[in-house]
Amino acid sequence: MRRDHPIRRFCLAAIVSCLVVGVLALMGCGGSSSDTASTTQAATTAEASTNSGTTVRVASLKGPTSVGLVSFMEKAKAGQCANDYQFTISGTADEIVPKVISGDVDIALVPANVASVLSNKTDGDISIIDINTLGVLSVVTGDSSIKDFSDLAGHTVYMTGKGSTPEYVMEYLLDQAGIADQVTLEFKSEATEVSSALAADPSAIGVLPEPYTTAVTTKNSQLKSVISLTDVWDDVTGGSSQLVTGVTIVRNEFLTAHPDVVQDFITEQSASVDAVNADPAGSAQGVVDAGIVDSVEVAEKAIPNCQLVCITGAKMSKALGGYYNVLYSADPSSVGGSVPTENMYYLG
Repeated sequence: MRRDHPIRRFCLAAIVSCLVVGVLALMGCGGSSSDTASTTQAATTAEASTNSGTTVRVASLKGPTSVGLVSFMEKAKAGQCANDYQFTISGTADEIVPKVISGDVDIALVPANVASVLSNKTDGDISIIDINTLGVLSVVTGDSSIKDFSDLAGHTVYMTGKGSTPEYVMEYLLDQAGIADQVTLEFKSEATEVSSALAADPSAIGVLPEPYTTAVTTKNSQLKSVISLTDVWDDVTGGSSQLVTGVTIVRNEFLTAHPDVVQDFITEQSASVDAVNADPAGSAQGVVDAGIVDSVEVAEKAIPNCQLVCITGAKMSKALGGYYNVLYSADPSSVGGSVPTENMYYLG
């Protein structure tokens, strides 16, 4: 188990300031690009019923990383959990990061690279307890000639994430496919801009995260999700790592004080992921009620493509280790300056 490394009080303000300024440039696609660019600070909160268990404050992002919690949140709200879980869904990572550092949040679901940045900036004060979402990026187009990743050669691809993980992932995959010098990446500030470009010209090619992929293909029958970047990653790495969107972290102070509660959270989270994956139709309304998307139809169609998982232990550390190495090679600052050591992973 990862041991506690308390943050020095006099450094707290500086750390919070640095992370809030930089986290949006560093975060991956754990939340949608539109959410990232949003200026609203409102958060959707699902309050758990009070019981005699330990109070656990959980923060997650509006997007795929919260979809897998829907069943868990409903159970907690009904007072059916052993502990008092209080969930908050926020629009951007910069709302969550300061709360983790200050101790106002105990467990958080964040983009994978943000977890590494947090660990490096706080002298190892957090641990990763699981991977909650694998890759959610897809190539979307109405061009029927685009069937394989290599078919992108000679084309312009619209996407978001300039200077952050989506760009690094795409460039890595293009390089591995040997077509990096044959593809032009044109970056937009928001996923909605990519969606608009595709709607205006269905023959254009874009890379979108869920649930935007499902939303745009539902509205326009000419557009299709033709290539999953998760599948491409698996092909080029041969299973040595996995493309990861979101991870779940815990403050080590909380982990040291309540190891059984953290294990209970993982158990409940895993069961929730299984429930949502098994019943997209039954879970869709809960996704809408939580404010994650605004359409039951889109939610139901998007759930199977959200790559919801609860990967723990050695499998988690192996998958993340390779992923972090790719990001570090592209830009060391994307993971906070260094690849996390094994001490960052909670192995139970």
